[in-house]
This record gives sequence, C-alpha cells and structure tokens, in this order.
Amino acid sequence: MGRSVYTVGQVNAYIKNMFTQDYLLGAISVKGEVSNCKYHSSGHIYFTLKDKGAVLQAVMFAGNRGGLPFAMKEGQQVIVSGAVNVFERDGKYQLYAREITLDGIGSLYEQFEALKRELEERGLFASEYKQPIPRYIKTLGIVTASTGAAVRDIINIAERRNPHVRLVLYPAKVQGEGAADTIAAGIEALERFGVDCMIVGRGGGSIEDLWAFNEEKTAQAIFDCSVPVISAVGHETDFTIADFVSDLRAPTPSAAAELAVYDYRLFLSQLDEAGRRMSEAMIGRTERLKQMLKAKELRLGRFRPDYQVAEKRQLLDQYQDKLSSVMRGKLKSADHKLAVYAERLKGCSPLDRITRGYAFVTKKDGSRLLSASQALPGERLSLQLSDGVVETEVIGADSADE
Repeated sequence: MGRSVYTVGQVNAYIKNMFTQDYLLGAISVKGEVSNCKYHSSGHIYFTLKDKGAVLQAVMFAGNRGGLPFAMKEGQQVIVSGAVNVFERDGKYQLYAREITLDGIGSLYEQFEALKRELEERGLFASEYKQPIPRYIKTLGIVTASTGAAVRDIINIAERRNPHVRLVLYPAKVQGEGAADTIAAGIEALERFGVDCMIVGRGGGSIEDLWAFNEEKTAQAIFDCSVPVISAVGHETDFTIADFVSDLRAPTPSAAAELAVYDYRLFLSQLDEAGRRMSEAMIGRTERLKQMLKAKELRLGRFRPDYQVAEKRQLLDQYQDKLSSVMRGKLKSADHKLAVYAERLKGCSPLDRITRGYAFVTKKDGSRLLSASQALPGERLSLQLSDGVVETEVIGADSADE
C-alpha cells in the first residue's frame, strides 16, 4: 500500500490550522523576561520571552503598538497577551502579541484571578441567584461618576428609548482610593430608594482604573442587592468581578441602558399591531357569528306555523298531483278495457242487428215479443227500427210450427 506524501508547505499549513483551532492558544497571556528585543524599521517589535527553563519567540506588529504603553528593554519582566500560531514560511511557532504589560500589573491579574476563584467557590457567580431584568421599569438607578461619557450615554439612550422612565443617579467615585466603598454605598442607597433596576459601571480604562469593580466589597454589595443589577464596566473586551456577580453583564454603559429601558416606540408599535390583530380577530369572529346566526335563523324558520302550513300545502299539492295522475292512468286503462268489451259485445247488440234490417218488437207494456204465438189479434205492438219506431196492430199471427 502506497503512503501519502505531502509538501513542506502542506505540513506547515496543517500545523498552523491546528494552532488556529486551539481555543487556549488563541487568547493566552504569557509571563517572562524580555530578551533579544529589536525594534524593526517596519514598526514591528521582535523579541524573546524566557524563564529559567525555556524560551518563546514573540512579535508585536506595528498595528498593535497601541497596546504597549512603555518602551521595551532587555531584562524586563512582562506579561504578553496574544495568540500562539505558526509562521508557515519558517515552520516555527511564535507568540503574536496584542498587549504587553509590566509584571507589576501582572500581580493585579493574579489578585483578580484569586478573588474570582474564591467568589466562585462561595457561589456568588451561580446562575440560580441571578435575577431577571424587568421588561418594563418606571425607575432606573445609576451608580457611576456624575461626570464622564458613561453617565451621558446612559441618560441619552434611556431618554431616547423611553422618556417616561425616571433616572436616579448616585454619583459614586469609580476610581482610586475608597472607590469600592462609594460604589457599595450607592448600590445600597438606590436599593433603599426603591428603583426597579440599576446600572453599576463606568467607562473604559486600564486594569488599575477599573480595579474598584474587582474588589470584594463591590461584588458583595451587588450580590446582596435585592434589585436586579446590570454591570457596565469599561469596553466590550473588559471583564471585572462585578460582571460575573451581577445579574446581567452589558459590554458598555450604552448597551446597559438599552438592556434596562424598553424602547417606548417599539412598545407603541407592538401595541398598534396587537390592536390591529385584535380588530381583525373581532371582525372575523363577528362574521362567523353572523353566519351561525343566519344558519340558526333558517333552521328556526322551518318551525314557524306559516312555514309549516305552506310546507304541508305543498306536500298536499304533490299528493293531489300524484293522485290525479294515478286516476288518469286508471281511467285511461278502464276506457281501453271498455272499448275492448264494447267491440266484443257489438255483435250481440240489438241495435247492430236493427241496422242490418231487423226490428225490435215490444208489446204495449214494454215486454219483448219473443214468439209469434205471443201476438194476439188486435194487440198493438211497437217496432223499433234503425231510424225510428213504428206502431202497428196485429191482424193475425201464424206460428212456424203450424
């Protein structure tokens, strides 16, 4: 059996595809020491990450230099976030950096992960504790800084979607020392105020800027709140502890306002559509009921006395027509039989004989004269001929036997 033979390019492409499909390698953070750092004239930065036991080639393209807020130097301890993939031409894998931070900030990530694990073990992230966001609210609470893009975006979008919703702002400190205390206090204050839902958040920033939303005090206040909380911290790619413990995470403050406030215009449109469907349903039902009523009216009309009399009269006319037809048939049959019998009796009729020259003779009392012996001299007789009656008197009678 022959074996399949592949080109070097095919093998490298296959391996690259395997790296691309690996979820972990697609978004990974690697900690190490910078070595062999070179800023290329194209704007790309080539360097090596190393620790005590291994090295990893890395590159940051010019388009990602915005994720590098400092100048890289040999020996720096850094955390590089990006993706590990294969450079097909050379057949080697390397780390493609999207963001690089000094290791001092990396300690914040470690604190973040440690607190995240602890709170998750305590059940603060459990889905069974998540409260549904009300579909229609009257009062929206906002815990954020009183100045900045976040509060303006929330107010603008909320008023555009439903100007009838009341907005209550708790101006909290969202960055720096004591920020977590004011955020927790704001959550508790709005809960006591009786808002239907609240947004807790701020605009984007570095991990240090967002750190107040990664503190346990903020997380516990959100978890203990009986009012549904939507977290809206930073940009879409930013995640904080508040996002995991809140009832719903919004990628941005603007998106949080859209999730919290139902679009009034959409509600009116749905209301109009519901009214139209109800009207059509009522018209259809009315028409069906009219048809049913008409059918019942027709059925009921059959039981009216005048209808019954008319129906019986019609039936009587039918019977009368049928009887007349039967009678005409019987009379016609009887006429035919009578004609037959008449023909048969015709030869026996005295009149028939009279028409042939014979006479019908009767005495004065109307009795028939059947024999010459019955005729007495001087007796008057009547002779019935075909065209009349002749009165005669017997002069004498001779019997044929004499």
